[in-house]
Order: sequence, then C-alpha cells, then structure tokens
Amino acid sequence: MQVGVFLLGAVPMPDAGPGDPQPTERRAPNELVWETTERLVDVGCLADRLGYDYFFLTEHHFQHEGYEVIPNAILTGMVVAERTSRIKIGALVHVLPQWHPLRFAEDFATLHNFSGGRAVLAIGRGTVPREAMPLGAVIGSTDDPARRAEQDELNREVFAEAIEVVDLALNNERFAFHGKHLDFPPPGIPDRGGVVEALTLTPRPLTPYEEWQTISSPPTLDAVARRGVGGVWWNLHPDFLAPQWDEFARIWEAEHGESLAPGERRMVVLNTRIADTREAAMAAARPGFDEHWKFLGPYGRTRGFKGPDGNPAPQGWIPTLEDAIDQRMALVGTADDVAEQVADRAARLGATNLTVYPLCLGDPYEAYEEQLTRFASDVLPLL
Repeated sequence: MQVGVFLLGAVPMPDAGPGDPQPTERRAPNELVWETTERLVDVGCLADRLGYDYFFLTEHHFQHEGYEVIPNAILTGMVVAERTSRIKIGALVHVLPQWHPLRFAEDFATLHNFSGGRAVLAIGRGTVPREAMPLGAVIGSTDDPARRAEQDELNREVFAEAIEVVDLALNNERFAFHGKHLDFPPPGIPDRGGVVEALTLTPRPLTPYEEWQTISSPPTLDAVARRGVGGVWWNLHPDFLAPQWDEFARIWEAEHGESLAPGERRMVVLNTRIADTREAAMAAARPGFDEHWKFLGPYGRTRGFKGPDGNPAPQGWIPTLEDAIDQRMALVGTADDVAEQVADRAARLGATNLTVYPLCLGDPYEAYEEQLTRFASDVLPLL
C-alpha cells in the first residue's frame, strides 16, 4: 500500500469555525503566509522521515484569506526535495490551464530530475474564477450560472490540448502540436535561414514519472481512464465512489485492452482526525471542518455528500461534522477507530493508494505534525 499526505496550506486561524469572520472578511498578513509556507516544508520533511510515500500540496493564487497559500507547488516542492531523500512530491493538483503548458513541462522536468525521479505529475482543471481568469484561463462558475456550461466546455477543450502538449514535450526528443486553442510551434518562426517546424523541451525527465488526475464528474472519469493515467477521488460519499471506482476499471480495460487489479491506478483521499477519545477527536476536528465548508461550500463542492433524498447534496447545503462522520466522509476517533474505518474503506475498494488529509484547517502546524505522526505510528501498523 502507498500512503500519502495532502495539505491545503491554510494559515493558522484561532477563530476558525462556522460563524464570523466570513471567508471574504479574512486577510492573512504576508508574514504569516510566508511562515506557513516554511511550516509546510517542515511537514513534508517530517512525512519523509515517518515513511509516507507521497507529499502533496495544492496550487492556488491570490487567496488573501489564507486558506491555500501555495501558488507554485513545483517551486515549494523543490525545497522539500532538497531536504528529503525518498518521498514523492507533487500537488493535488497542479492547475494546468493556469500555466503556459511548455513552461509547466520545463519546470516539472527540472523538479523531477533534481529530486532523483520523485516528482509526481498530478493535474486538474481548476475551480476558482478569481484565480483562473487573471492567469489567462476560463472556468465555469457557480456565480455565473448563465455562462457556466459554455465556460466549462472551453476549459475542458483547452485543458485537453494542454495535457497533450505536456505529454508530447516531456516524452519526445522533438514535438509539434497544432490544435484549436494551442499551436506549437506557431507557423512562420524564422530560424537561421529556415522555419521552425518542431520544438525540443530542455530538460526532459531522465526517468519515468507517475501521472494522476483528480476526478469530480463522469466526463472527467471517462477522459482520465481513456488517457491511461491514475484517477484521484476526494470528498465523495462511498456509495458514489464505489461505482465510479469500478467504472474507471471498465473503461480502462475497454480502451487499453488490459485489466486493472482492484486498486490499481486509483487513489482515494481520506479525511482523518485522531485523539485519545472519539469525543476529543470530534472537538479538535470541528472548528477546522466548519471553516473548511464555510469556505468551500459556496463553490458547490458539497455535491460529493448525500442529500436527504439519497442524491448528491443540493447547491448551497453545508454539512456538519456529524453529517460527514455519518456519511463516512470524515474518519474521526481513536487510532483504533480510524484504523478500522480506513481498513474497511480499503477492503471495499481494494484500494492500494491512500492519501491522508488531516482535519486540521486553521490549526497550528504542530497539530498537523502530531496527526501525521499518530497516523504513521498508531494507525498504519493496524492496517
């Protein structure tokens, strides 16, 4: 089993919880943002020492609120790579439409080579217009329902072309791509008496690398399985996840002519909080859990939960910690409790790639370190 760590990168928030201040009222001081960045590197180093297999950050921009403060997981990952020896380093996810795809490929290859082959290529389409649009991307928004489908379709088209460009650039000595939105090299570039017809990325990866993509919709599931890379699921009710897990394997086999083992090419992210008693774990997890969904709920991210009718939760619904525990989307309790729930989830799916998201948003980073230490020392030996 491969076990990872995933962190959003929130600054400490002593006033985290369901009420005020509202997310739009928060402004994290620059000094605290940078202190948090340094502490995230510390946690990555600890994860390496504890024996975790993956360390995942996430990519977000312009978040003055302080919920997700890492704009470039490749640069930050380079520091983690220099201070560690074995852990694989990536993001859940690098938001590819917000990059020039060739600059992304160059930077990823540089991290991969400097880290001795430990970079993980995990990508996604993005979720936040305030981040995407200033960086030249478009994304469907719950704030603009009239144009959401049109924006989402454009995002999917550009994303699909960008993926193809990155794969061509990383894996070929010479490449060219001429699509609807992207054109490399553009026609007519003069070069020493000739015209540029192909490009060569320098550097390229010296060794193979893992590829993953997050899955949050049926079209994405279909595209990821057909592309032949790993799928990642987070915050999805087990009853919704299980059929998607199996459908991924079915599409994979139909497209590639080979069967996947029960957990092969699939990763599930689990939300956990461990304490000496279940009551203490719930008390510790509650402020950060409530703050998390106060922040993300308006973006429509709660549709992975079940609503009262058994279908995905309606737009605007905000879960309680009790909802998440009842729906098995938050594994909270003693080490024995959490180990039992993790083992049950792994057995039902046949999962061999698990990533832990500690329910600590807004906590000091000592809490993240304590949670990862407890999971490694008290939970993993029971699995």
